[in-house]
Amino acid sequence: MALARIVGIHQRVQAEHWFSHESAALIWGLPLWRTPDTTHLRQVHRPGSGADPLITRHVGIPDPDQRRVVLGLPVTSLERTVLDCVATVPPMRGLVIADAALRIGADRGALEDLLAGRAGRPGSARARAILSLADDGAESPGESAARFIVLRDGLPIPSTQVAVETRIGTFWADLGWPEWRLLLEYDGRAKYAGSEAERFMQEKRRHDAVLETGHRILRVTKEDLTTDALTRRLLQYAPPTTRLRPRRELRTAHETRS
Repeated sequence: MALARIVGIHQRVQAEHWFSHESAALIWGLPLWRTPDTTHLRQVHRPGSGADPLITRHVGIPDPDQRRVVLGLPVTSLERTVLDCVATVPPMRGLVIADAALRIGADRGALEDLLAGRAGRPGSARARAILSLADDGAESPGESAARFIVLRDGLPIPSTQVAVETRIGTFWADLGWPEWRLLLEYDGRAKYAGSEAERFMQEKRRHDAVLETGHRILRVTKEDLTTDALTRRLLQYAPPTTRLRPRRELRTAHETRS
């Protein structure tokens, strides 16, 4: 529906325009933790009375090197889209977008250049914090969201796609702390799609083989991300000397709402 609204707006708006922020992220095919309620549009001038309340308008056309056409729609470049998002949306949603963008090829150098040009503007400190933690190893929004929780609460930065050699082959955990032999796996509903019994048995064999190597595995679902229990669970398996150092720049109310 959000993409359909974008197409409809593009066909209706006569003035030069470029889709931006989370609307641009949708056009680029990036997953969102929460679909935006409005469509973000950049134009030269802000229209007067009678403007569509379902369109969030931003004044100013992007620089030529920050413009693209994707799916036949004018849109901000991938890097500009990421920066606009991480500077304005709640931090969890920003990290989901930044991770996914890096995974499909967003250029870190270009992101840093854009961030430097934004210094001092609202949201720039938060954008810097999120981009410094973004990781192209995250393969789903759930993995990014779980990593966000442990980062926000102050655990050491986890590794993504942790390789574990087992008796039945090499497996990769979503994220973890290899030095602690502690792994975290995000279980989304799609993980067990298809032949449910077969997928469940494959996952059980994998799980048991990893445990036999001496690793501990914590399994997490979307519901676990709406409480403060995840970090407490992880701390039970961390070294006793582990101290939380909360990253306050990542704290925003309701960032876990789906």
